[in-house]
Amino acid sequence: ESDTASEISFQFNRHKKTPSIGSHSSDMASVSSVSGSVLSVYSGDFGSLDAQGTVEFALDYDEKNREFQVHISQCKDLAVVDEKKGRSDPYVKTYLLPDKARMGKRKTSVKKRTVNPIYNEVLRYKIEKMVLLIQKLNLSVWHNDPLGRNSFLGEIEIDLASWDWSNRKLNWYTLKPRSLSAATGVDHRGVMSLSIKYVPPGSLGKCPKNPPSGEVHIWVKDVKDLLQLRPSGVDSFVKCYVLPDTSKKSYQKTRVIKRDTNPVFNHTIVYDGFHTEDLKDACVELTVWDHEKLTNHFLGGIRLGLGTGLSYGISVDWMDSTQEEVAFWQEMMLAANEWIEGLLPLRSL
Repeated sequence: ESDTASEISFQFNRHKKTPSIGSHSSDMASVSSVSGSVLSVYSGDFGSLDAQGTVEFALDYDEKNREFQVHISQCKDLAVVDEKKGRSDPYVKTYLLPDKARMGKRKTSVKKRTVNPIYNEVLRYKIEKMVLLIQKLNLSVWHNDPLGRNSFLGEIEIDLASWDWSNRKLNWYTLKPRSLSAATGVDHRGVMSLSIKYVPPGSLGKCPKNPPSGEVHIWVKDVKDLLQLRPSGVDSFVKCYVLPDTSKKSYQKTRVIKRDTNPVFNHTIVYDGFHTEDLKDACVELTVWDHEKLTNHFLGGIRLGLGTGLSYGISVDWMDSTQEEVAFWQEMMLAANEWIEGLLPLRSL
C-alpha cells in the first residue's frame, strides 16, 4: 500500500483479464495547483473573511429524553471582523442536514469584543436516534452585526451516522471554509483533485506496437474537506475499479493517510488493454473510504465515463456519471496523450 503507482492489464471485450504487469514508483509532482471556490449563498452573510481558529464542543444523545445535545464550550483565535477596533462579536449556530428547515437552527448567545469566546452552552434537538443517524451536523461560527450584516467565520461538518457516541468529551476542531451543503442541503462530501490521460495503441515512439494496447492513466492527487468522523480526523484511502470489471484484478487502492481530512495521495494507476472503443463502455470508479479495523466506512466517490446508462449494450445503474464527470472523460478522449486535470466533488454512489 506504500507504492505511488500501479499498473494492471485488461481485455474488456474478451472478458479475460491478463495478469498485472507490475508496479512502478512515480515521482511525478503536481503539474499545477488546482483550487476551487464556492460562491456563498448563505442568508445574511456579508463577510469575506478567511476561516481560521478552532471550536471546542462535545456531542451526546440523551436516550431517556430522546434529545440530541451539542455542548458548545468555546472558540479560539477567530478571525477579526473589525480590524480598526480589533473586534469580533461571535456566536455559534447549528443545523441538522439535509433538512435544515424542518429541524431548524440553534444558536448560542453573542460574546462581544473577543476572538476567544467562552460559551458553555448546550444546544438541544428533540429527535429520535434513528432519524438523527441519517443527519449531518453543521456547526458554524458567525460575527453578529447590529444591522444584520453578519460575517461567516468558519464551520465544521460531522456525519452523525459514523460518530463515536461513547465519546462525550470536549474536543477541539479546526474551523473550515464554507461549503454549499449548509446553504442548500447539498450532500457535500469533499472534492478530489486528479488528472487522467489516454494513451492510444502504438502512439508512443517509433515502434508501432508501443504501447501494444491502449492505456488509461489515473493520477489521484489529493482530496479536500472529507467528512470528519472522529475528533482526530479520518484515516482515508482511495479504491479504484474499471467497471464493468469488479474482480480482484480490477481493484487497486492507495495507501492509507491517517488523521487528515485533506489527504494527499499522489498515487498513479495505469490500466492497459484499452481499445479506443472501450472508452465509451467502461467507467472508472474512484471511491474514498475511512479505514477501520472491522469495517471501512464509505465517504464519497466519483464515476468517470459517458454516463449513458449502457455498457456494451447492457443497461447498468453504475453508468451514471454527472455532467462534470462526463465532460472530464470526454476531454480525455479528445486529447490523446495529454494529462487532463480535474477538481470533482465527491458524491454518494
